[in-house]
This record gives sequence, structure tokens and C-alpha cells, in this order.
Amino acid sequence: MMFSRIALLLAVVFGSSKTEAFTPSSISRVSTKVPSSLIFLSNRLSPSRFRSGSCRDMASSPATTEPPPTIPSWKDIYNTIGQTAVGKALNDDANQRSNGYGAAHVHNKLRKFASTNDPKIILYRDHAGWCPYCQKTMLLVEEKQIPLQIELINMRSYGDKPNSFLQKVPGGLLPALEVDGQVITESAVIMQLLDEWHPDLKPMVPPKSSPQYRQYQYLMQLERELFRWWCTFMFRPESGTAGGGSLGGALSGLLGGNNNNRNNPTGSMSPQMQGFVECLEEVNAALRQTKGPFFLDFTDGPSMIDFVFASHVERMLASCAYWKGMDLRSSQQYPQLQALQQWLDALEKAEYYLAFKSDYYTHIKDIPPQYGPSYEGIAFPDRIDEYQSNILGRDGKSWTLPLDHDDGLQPLYRGPPLPLCVLEAAGITADPDGSYQSADSAAMATACRQMAAWKLSGNGPKISIFSSRGGPQGAKNPRKTFGAELADPYAESDANIVDSVDAALRITGLCLQDVDDHSGMSLPSSMYKDMLTSSVPQDHVDGVISSLAYLRDRIGVPRDLPLASARYLRAYLNWAIDTLTGR
Repeated sequence: MMFSRIALLLAVVFGSSKTEAFTPSSISRVSTKVPSSLIFLSNRLSPSRFRSGSCRDMASSPATTEPPPTIPSWKDIYNTIGQTAVGKALNDDANQRSNGYGAAHVHNKLRKFASTNDPKIILYRDHAGWCPYCQKTMLLVEEKQIPLQIELINMRSYGDKPNSFLQKVPGGLLPALEVDGQVITESAVIMQLLDEWHPDLKPMVPPKSSPQYRQYQYLMQLERELFRWWCTFMFRPESGTAGGGSLGGALSGLLGGNNNNRNNPTGSMSPQMQGFVECLEEVNAALRQTKGPFFLDFTDGPSMIDFVFASHVERMLASCAYWKGMDLRSSQQYPQLQALQQWLDALEKAEYYLAFKSDYYTHIKDIPPQYGPSYEGIAFPDRIDEYQSNILGRDGKSWTLPLDHDDGLQPLYRGPPLPLCVLEAAGITADPDGSYQSADSAAMATACRQMAAWKLSGNGPKISIFSSRGGPQGAKNPRKTFGAELADPYAESDANIVDSVDAALRITGLCLQDVDDHSGMSLPSSMYKDMLTSSVPQDHVDGVISSLAYLRDRIGVPRDLPLASARYLRAYLNWAIDTLTGR
């Protein structure tokens, strides 16, 4: 569920626009000829003939008389992916984004949209797109299409902030806006100013003279009320029961009934839960009073209030599932939240929302360092066990091959699961309602795997070095700790196993891209299993396994990949771990 260096280094690892391993100019020089070292994919040579190349020598081996076949280099793997329709689309989009155009992306550092001029506004936001206040600001920027420059800064809980930023923003607050040397903080102020400064672009806030403005003010207050109840419900232990009674009527239905209550058989709920769910009902009622799924109808599409709600509702979905056993998106469990569920479905049809949307795993790792420790609920302990296993990839399904087409807890196809350029290149079209519920599962799996292979191979050498921090000699240097559980910005790699980790990751990349060998819903052939086990020396096996797990657990969404693709990368890493474990 992919810092100053964990946000920085993982951005380096998986390739932010700041430090992408393949710049647009180098991408344009990528060969379109199939590398000879990849011919084995069609010839199916005996895996026992493969040997591992070195992470430190990324070039293909020079030709000699009957050379022993090697695992293709990262560059060769990347070139091969670049020949696919998906790879070409991703390369082209990366090139456009580097120039300020193309699709929304968490690593973009320049957004020009229809403008040809260099923007004068600078927005400072977090590297990974995990900060809710940065997220809502970027959603407004993308919907309104405001040209600006972007500087990516660590969140405090993931690493040190650069001194150059702290000199401008002594408190280190994100987001921050710089215009003509003046710096402005507070996301609500920034969003309102951006809207006011660009009256020629789509309005995000209704005019103060309009009837909708009073509704806008009410909804802004309601969002703050919902946030307060969520904090009370999530970050304080639940105690007692509401009114000394049990769930009944609408609230019983809203909470999904009381038939899954091991420790709380009467269905009693705490005052914290009651306050939270009643506030959710009020939000749902407000949605019913508007036209369509969005809050305000003074303009087509979402408005500022949508983004204000979205950034925190997204985190509420993840935290309620993981710590409270509540699937708020389930129409079966929570039919009283139909308007809220429809609003989420509609919002997810916007491609730019996908670019900044995290998965539940990323959120539950990111929420505690931002807000404090969360407390497990008392109403649905069995569901808590089930949902935690799903989110952490321990249920034998969500991060394990063969993968189901959809995720049981996080719906993937209510909107575009991948960037539109990828879906178009793969020949995958939307349903009439803008969802992808009817998309061909095999074609979708292929596109997801190819995008994961493109990302992995484009930064492979750096990823191998980063992953090797998980080895037995890794991360033994003096440490500076940060609030985030997985933040490890000053760890060092285990140099002894880097080459073995690199070989295992290149084989994993080959498995991801080889759609002729196996479908996305089946396992790699024995050829790849034999290749992997023969490429990792016995004395390196444990270190490679721990290094692959180190990487798997640090794949963040959306920083590294959208969830639909990230789940394949996690699953293939688990396949490699399981293969080496059972060698």
C-alpha cells in the first residue's frame, strides 16, 4: 500500500521529475530495435543458462563466440517496454510533462496548460501527494488549469526540509505559495486567491452575491464539523455507549447492522461513533439537495468545496476501514450514504483526481505521523481483522498472484484506473457512464503490468540500491528517526547483496512485461522461477528476500504508481519472495 530523503529518495528511486533516471532527451534516444538479450522471451531458452549481470554495469555484454545468455540489463528491459503501445504513451506523456503539458502527475514541476509563458507563481507542496492540504490545492489547480511552477518539499514526518525553503517559510508549512517574493500559507487562503487571481478561468467559488454562496459557507462549516468528529472518533479511545442503548433504526443500518460484533454483541456504539455517523448523514443530506453528484451547481463539474471535502473524506474511508471495520463505500453496508457514494464515484472519473489519490495502505501509514495514533473500534472487530489483512496485503489475495480483477475493498474501476494515455494506448475504452466496470480484464491486467514494468525498469539501478537497505548489513549506520513508520532517509544499503537484489528485480521486471508467458491472473512459468532461484546465491537468499520486502512495503500510491498498477508490482515482488523462500 510506493522523504529527505524517504520522500526524496523514493522519489529518486521511482523517478520524480526532479531526479528521473530517464530524462525526456534520453528517452528520445532509446533504441526501437529489440535487444538481442531479450530474444529468450520468444525462444524460451533453458533458464539454467542464465547468469546475473552486474548492477554496476548496465550495458549489454559484448558479443563473443556463443556467449552465455544474461539477464537483460535495465536499459534493455526499459527499451523493450518502450516499444509497446503503453510504453510509448508513457514516454510521450513524460516528455510532455517535463515541458509543462501532458497529464496531471504527482511529480510534475511545471504546469502550463494552454499557456506558452513561464508561470510566475510558485507552489510548494509535498513530494508524494500525501498531504491533504497540498492535495486539495493541486486538485483545484488541475480543474481550473492554473499555470504555475511547483517545488516538491518533504513533509516533516518523512525527512528534513531544505534550508532554502525554511528561509522562506520558517514554520515549514505546506502548501505555500510564492508570488513576486511574497510567501502565502494556509491552503484555504491559497485556493481562494488562486481562484480570484484567475477570473477568466473556471470559477471555483460562487459569487458572494449568489444564492449558492450561503450554501457554500454552510458546506465549508460542515466539512470542519465532519473533520472534528473524525478526529474524535479516530484518535481517541471509544468509551461507553451512546445514550446507554444499542443501535437501532437508521443508525443501525448506517453502521452495517450488528451481526458482526464479537466483543459488542448488542451493537452498542460509542458517543464518538454516533457523532461521526450522524455528521456523515448530514453531509449525505446536503448532497441530496444539489443537482447531480457535486456540491454546487453554479458551474459544471467539481468546485472548491468538492476538493475540500475530498481530501479528508479519502482519508476517512481508509481509516474507518482499517481501524474501525467500516466500509463506507459499500452500498450494501451503508445504503443511507448513497449520495456520498455517488459523489465519490463521480469525482473519481476525473483523471487528475487519480493522479493525487492514495490507496488505503498509503493512508494508514501516513495518517499516524500527521494526526497521531489511531484507535481500533469496538463495534466490528471481525471486519477490522478482515480489512486490515486486505489493506496490508496479508489476505492471500490483494497483493498475491494471481490477482483478482478488482479489489474487494477499494473499487478500481469507478473511474479511469490508469492515466488516460495508457488506457487509450491499450485500446481500453470507458463505459457510457465514464467508468471502466466493463473493461476487458485481460487487457487491463496487461496495461497495469506494463506500466509497473516501465516504472521499475526506468529507475532500476537506483531501486536495486535502495531496496538493498533491507539486507542484513543495511541500515546499520547511525540513524535519525522521523515520525513516519517507514521513513528511513539516512539508511545505507547492504553493498554485499546489491548485485543479487538487482538480478532478482530485473527478473521481476521481465515477469511483469512478459504477457506472452502468463496472464495477469496466472503465475509466471517455471522458467522464471528457475531463473530467479539460479540467479541468487544461497548465502544471499535471506538478504534478497528482506530487501524485496523492504521495497514492497514502501511502494506508495500515487507517488510511485496508481493503485491498479501498484498492486501488480507488490504482487510480483511477493511472487519473487515466495519463490526464493521455497527454493
